[in-house]
Amino acid sequence: MSTFMTSSEMAGSSEATLVEENFPPARPAPALSYSARLLFKYGQPHRIIAGAIHYFRIHPEQWQDRIDRLVAMGINTLDTYVAWNFHQPYEDVAPDFTGWKDLAKFITLAGESGLDVIVRPGPYICAEWDNGGFPSWAVSDPEMVLRSSDPLFTGVVEKWFDQLLPIIEPLQACHGGPVVAVQIENEYGSYGDDKEYLRWNRKALLDRGITEILFTADGGTDYYLDGGSLPDTWATATLGSRGEEADAVWQRRRPGEPFFNVEFWNGWFDHWGEDHHTRGGVDAAAEAKKILDLDGSICLYMAHGGTNFGLTSGANHDGAIQPTVTSYDSDAPIAEDGRLTEKFYAMREAFFAASGRELTPIPVHLERPGAVIPACTFELTRGTALLDFVRAIKPVHSIKPMSFEKLGLDRGLVHYSAKAVLPVGEATIKICDLHDRAYVWVDGKYQGVLTDATCEEGVKVTTAGGLAAVEILVENQGRINYGPFFGQGKGILDGVLINQRYIFQWDQRPVNLEKPLSELLQVGTAEDSSDNLESPNSSGTKENPATDGSAATDGAGAGYFHGELRIEKAADTYLSLPGFGKGVVWVNGFLLGRFWEVGPQVTLYVPAPLLKAGANKITVLEFEHGGTHAELHEEPNLGLIGVTYVEDLG
Repeated sequence: MSTFMTSSEMAGSSEATLVEENFPPARPAPALSYSARLLFKYGQPHRIIAGAIHYFRIHPEQWQDRIDRLVAMGINTLDTYVAWNFHQPYEDVAPDFTGWKDLAKFITLAGESGLDVIVRPGPYICAEWDNGGFPSWAVSDPEMVLRSSDPLFTGVVEKWFDQLLPIIEPLQACHGGPVVAVQIENEYGSYGDDKEYLRWNRKALLDRGITEILFTADGGTDYYLDGGSLPDTWATATLGSRGEEADAVWQRRRPGEPFFNVEFWNGWFDHWGEDHHTRGGVDAAAEAKKILDLDGSICLYMAHGGTNFGLTSGANHDGAIQPTVTSYDSDAPIAEDGRLTEKFYAMREAFFAASGRELTPIPVHLERPGAVIPACTFELTRGTALLDFVRAIKPVHSIKPMSFEKLGLDRGLVHYSAKAVLPVGEATIKICDLHDRAYVWVDGKYQGVLTDATCEEGVKVTTAGGLAAVEILVENQGRINYGPFFGQGKGILDGVLINQRYIFQWDQRPVNLEKPLSELLQVGTAEDSSDNLESPNSSGTKENPATDGSAATDGAGAGYFHGELRIEKAADTYLSLPGFGKGVVWVNGFLLGRFWEVGPQVTLYVPAPLLKAGANKITVLEFEHGGTHAELHEEPNLGLIGVTYVEDLG
């Protein structure tokens, strides 16, 4: 279709007039418009049947494959967030839009595959992604009011938009590109009510050349609309059930606007220590069909979830931190490894029917199971001990402990050390305002682990009294991506107590696990001669006591482990680490992600492009207790399945 909707075709509708007024004559008309609760594309009736997939969660060599699977499901539109911290993790380095971060290429591939594209640039994206997409440096000013019209906040976002929106603008439909809609902020009604900020966000997009239709997205009730919608902008809904009730709210609150469930939660994500969440394909498709039967538009969140590679998974907070697992499979129709699930076929049938299309054969190469590496086991051998590694990093001194943010560290670990006079007998080491997880040693002896939930109860130690070396290794388990604790700092944000007395004069050693692995592996070794590091003191003094570096009594201890995997041909595989406790793993120098024995996730997905024929290097950094070998599996194991889960914001 190539004709735009004319003013005469839209006459008689106050809503249509409103849409036209949003785009003065000097601006190109948007591809999408609406009138009397009907959506149009270039003047013709239209329904969005979309699926969300995120370029930052899929290896770029697999982008086209996942897009092809989206098309095969009957989707006509691809939806993606833009994660600011994926493109600009460091303030002093310009945003990167090349390689894996080539947003324009991803959008273009979708367009060349026949899909429209919806872009959701935030800057807040939630998405179970670290810090809701924000680089920690951008929101670490304690005076800044986040997600508000505070000039401190809008000023830093403007600089980002100045870099991002010139990437999106030429890809709009008005220029022949696939982008037909752009979102303002994201689920703002779940966070705040600063309408001035929402209007600023909207204007920031318009001022930088966005002419396609703009929209907001909020939960499907009055409460969320109250905070997150604007009177002059299309409002869309996020929900996983009770679509008919939300549609009734829209008829009452947003007369004339077509109902668009921009996030239909057909599955759900997992936190460490919980059951694996699933939702039956037939049930999810039946709920989606209810929205389609109302002539509504829909977007599956997620259609394909992908993976939280590296340290990118976010966290929630419900009395304590709830870190999200490495897999973002989300029980989506297209599984983490690209497999077509029962839910895929159920959704496909509903989507083809809603589009008035006959079911066509799925391309054979998409239905055929993908190649996997045969199951095998390979040895992992012990390397540098954990404490030897972290002690070797050059320290930063302060009176009170410093946060990750003050140390300029986004993700990873911080090793805190100090000397304190301990009383004779039993004492309690407490950490005030800990985020997130801390391992504690006194004079080189492991004492226990504290979390944000147990830190003020403390860990009890028994000593002979006198001056002792206190060491605390704090792990950032993922920055909160949703709710009032969004933007919370990491590390020790207040102080450390011996009973009720503060310990002062600390050395901090920031451990940036996102540095090249080759650099990390030199730290704490005999070959370590970096000017940025100081050699560990192995003299056994109380200032830096000799130790095996173990974070537990297990003889295998904690630290680096190394293995070599030899394969004939690269293919997908699923890696598990039996006997290991908690840590991170690299494949050929690529930081694959976190693992933790508490589950539910057992195997980590290793996409074929990360591997090569011949020898492959596997490196593990274990925080608690190591094992002896790794295993490759031919099927994923995301954990024991709990009860069917349907998120309900009602």
